[in-house]
Amino acid sequence: MNKSELIEYVAKQTDLTKRGAEDAINATLEGIKKGTKKGGIQLVGFGSFNVVARKARMGRNPQTGQAIKIRASKSVKFRPGKDFKGML
Repeated sequence: MNKSELIEYVAKQTDLTKRGAEDAINATLEGIKKGTKKGGIQLVGFGSFNVVARKARMGRNPQTGQAIKIRASKSVKFRPGKDFKGML
């Protein structure tokens, strides 16, 4: 399912216009982004989004085999909740 299909689904489920559903989805996604940036967000029954730090490490260029240094970075980790996991 892509974003436009999700918008159509939400519009049908909530009796909103497509524009209203799109605004609701965009606001939700923006809230998840801001909450994750501030330290994490937990949606009971769905899952949680957390920031994880990756240490600097050595890697290899797959084309040449040459060793390269990979810088430290931050990433987002999603952990599904019990209810969501049970659906799968």
